[in-house]
Amino acid sequence: MTASSFDPGCRRCARLATFLDEVKATHPGYFCRPVPPFGDPEPRVLVVGLAPGLHGANATGRPFTGDFAGLLLYQTLFRFGFASAPQSTAADDGLRLIQCRITNAVKCLPPQNKPVGEEINNCRDFLQQELAAFGAGGVVVALGAIAHKSVIAGFGLRQKDFIFGHAAEHAMPRGIRLIDSYHCSRYNTQTRRLTEDMFAQVFARARALLG
Repeated sequence: MTASSFDPGCRRCARLATFLDEVKATHPGYFCRPVPPFGDPEPRVLVVGLAPGLHGANATGRPFTGDFAGLLLYQTLFRFGFASAPQSTAADDGLRLIQCRITNAVKCLPPQNKPVGEEINNCRDFLQQELAAFGAGGVVVALGAIAHKSVIAGFGLRQKDFIFGHAAEHAMPRGIRLIDSYHCSRYNTQTRRLTEDMFAQVFARARALLG
């Protein structure tokens, strides 16, 4: 991760900065700052989520840690050898990611978990730098349509040429493959829009592509 791919003091989005201040006043023990990417500094798999959750990454300071979405994600990463443990409980729990890093399209908690277009665009240069530093021949896994669109834009490609769909694969520059997945949110898993088997399919394919 390069120095330009993350700014721990970023406050370029006024709505998000104000919301973080409000949440910090209510929950003084929460992280309530831009959440840094987590994992291997030279990953072969880059998992791109949407944004930190209120009582998850925004509280713990680690992506997908402390919320429901992280349960399935870390369990699946462990299953396919990308994590040292099946659960991520805290930023200092000793869990390691192996050949894998997790980041978000938007690094700060948005109200109601819904960033607006301007906020997604404001944060895109951080993702763009991460993608520029990502190794040739690796696999990017986009969790949800917003993450997918941010990755496409981060590579400087046209959205209409790459349509989001669960388990859809797309050829990116430098031999990188993008695999889409429905987001592992509570809503998607409880409504069975995304099942454990469907999610496993995505990471099994990522593992197969890496050989």
